[in-house]
Amino acid sequence: MVTASDDTKMPRNKNVLLARPDILTLQPYVNAAWDPAYERLHANENPWRANGDKSTAGLNRYPESPTTTLHAHLAELYNVPVNQVLAGRGSDEGIDLLIRSFCRADKDSVLICPPTFGFYKVAAKVQGANVIEVPLIRSNDGFNLDVNAVLNAVTPTTKLVFLCSPGNPPGNALDREAMLKIAKQLDGRALVIVDEAYIEFANRPSFASLVDEYTNLVVLRTLSKAYALAGARCGTTIANAEIISLLAKVIPPYAIPTATFETVLAVIHKTNRLQIEQRINTLIAERNSLMIKLKQVPIINRVFSSDSNFLLIECVDAEKALAAAKSVGLIVRDMRSQPQCANCLRITVGLPEQNTRLITALANIRATT
Repeated sequence: MVTASDDTKMPRNKNVLLARPDILTLQPYVNAAWDPAYERLHANENPWRANGDKSTAGLNRYPESPTTTLHAHLAELYNVPVNQVLAGRGSDEGIDLLIRSFCRADKDSVLICPPTFGFYKVAAKVQGANVIEVPLIRSNDGFNLDVNAVLNAVTPTTKLVFLCSPGNPPGNALDREAMLKIAKQLDGRALVIVDEAYIEFANRPSFASLVDEYTNLVVLRTLSKAYALAGARCGTTIANAEIISLLAKVIPPYAIPTATFETVLAVIHKTNRLQIEQRINTLIAERNSLMIKLKQVPIINRVFSSDSNFLLIECVDAEKALAAAKSVGLIVRDMRSQPQCANCLRITVGLPEQNTRLITALANIRATT
């Protein structure tokens, strides 16, 4: 147990104490400090730019610390204080940091609600943490939380509960009050991580504004989906400032590359927000149209409701549906290995022409069997 001392300050947020004791007392790596008024001979960098380097800052130099500029822009984007954000290489890095910071190998556990994003389980296994699975309740149009089952499954060694909303692969958003009930009940016992990778496509408010009211709540956001930056790899962990400070001790130095740094600042600039919003609205309209058309295709048994940029479908014959998509040059995701997803495929909403091509291919299956 950590006690107050001259060099260890007791956190005001009791949920920070759920972290590994060795992480609580860890002295973080300190990047080479730089004052722009001086020329750089302090970080063992190459003084010449590489051929083809078109970056502003120069790829021969280590990236600027995200706390100086990037965090400020992400905080503005998500409407939270800057001390509540930590940028990483996609949401995946946030997941990994949380598990490494809070879970002792062979002692602690995380709880997930399948079918859900597969990396939660992978990251836990890499850390040596145990995984508790509480399945979502499947209904005709979506998947829902079993609140009592989640709360009953939490043990004294459960440190993290992952709730993906909108879910992947289910697509629908989880009930907000149910999620807040879990967070409230687990205050001081476990962190509740709400993965909002697809929240921009849902008519739902983010949980980001609640991380001070629910100090065990952590929100994951990403620029991969709505902001079209999957290749840039930039995600944001949003949490109470003391949790962010803890995670910042664990993240590797210079985690955000210069190319990503500069690209993100350009894309999320206020001048681009209108176009991004328009594209989000277009994708939502295409999603709703695609849902209606898929329901009319004979080989499809069910189209689940979606608050994301994809649709989960249940097929009469998933193999034939996969083959039909490939026959017109398209690939969709086979989800049959996921719990409760027998004969299910996941379709990302594409361009209108791609969506039409897919519908035509699936509709033609009946005529050829």
